Amino acid sequence: MKIAVVGATGLVGQKILQVLAEQNIEIDQLIPVASEKSVGKEIKFKNEAYKIVNLQTALDQKPNIALFSAGGKIALEWSQKFAANGAKVIDNSSAWRMNSDYKLIVPEINADQLTKSDNIIANPNCSTSQLVMALYPLHQKFKIKRVIVSTYQSITGTGVQAVQQLENEMNNQKGKMVYPYPIHQNAIPHCDVFTDNDYTKEEMKLTNETKKILSDDSIQVVATAVRIPVMGGHSESVNIEFENEFDLKEIRSALNNFEGIKILDNTSVNTYPMPIYAEGKDDVFVGRIRRDFSIKNGLNLWIVADNLRKGAATNAVQIAKYLIDQQFVKS
Repeated sequence: MKIAVVGATGLVGQKILQVLAEQNIEIDQLIPVASEKSVGKEIKFKNEAYKIVNLQTALDQKPNIALFSAGGKIALEWSQKFAANGAKVIDNSSAWRMNSDYKLIVPEINADQLTKSDNIIANPNCSTSQLVMALYPLHQKFKIKRVIVSTYQSITGTGVQAVQQLENEMNNQKGKMVYPYPIHQNAIPHCDVFTDNDYTKEEMKLTNETKKILSDDSIQVVATAVRIPVMGGHSESVNIEFENEFDLKEIRSALNNFEGIKILDNTSVNTYPMPIYAEGKDDVFVGRIRRDFSIKNGLNLWIVADNLRKGAATNAVQIAKYLIDQQFVKS
């Protein structure tokens, strides 16, 4: 089993390597891939040193699985080359997510859509992954009509340069500005670029990807995405309107019985999800579960997850593991 990690030096790439080690997937050959400036440098994986190679060298080595986390431009240029060379490509960028020829997968929800012929598989946006994890079991039982979501997103979703910007600002040092404003002691309602409808790409990803993953275009999803100066994960305030009536005990039961969800919700002792608690964990945490008294069949939730893990690396590795377990991978 040869596995290539494209973008191995980035935040998500490093997390993929960590999750691969934790999952104990049998890897005969690891192929770490990064930009030309990193070629020849070494990374550690399971206490062994591996030299970083470029994309062409990795392609020539014919990996069985290629985990891409190097952005949409690289994915569009190289994914099909790796797939044509026999690799199963799992891509973390937005390049293939809304392309009808490719599947957008959260394993707990729709891994059963995958077949042996799927050679390029899209990983959802980090904020979408944790949202649909909570929505899916509720949609199955009560049918969702509408979702209003406001996100409070970690700077790690932007990448290592955003982390450096925050650290510089905290230490009163000048440096590269990734955001148009300071992020320290601030909240910026601007994730990704603005589109023609005045929503950002991040906000439209939440709308469009949710519908695709849940296989239901009738669900109305509207989002406001905000970047805040935290490191541990993304938080989401979610308002849901159902078609069917519900009991809060049924809501809790549906969430509690769904793999990958953990409820943290006891306001009498101030128990609720927070990024500081979610960091380093693979579960999606749900709390502040309460009825919306302003509309019929309305519910409010607070959802938190580590955006580098379930929002990116863990989900991608789970897809890879599913492909291996189903013997969809050539060896």
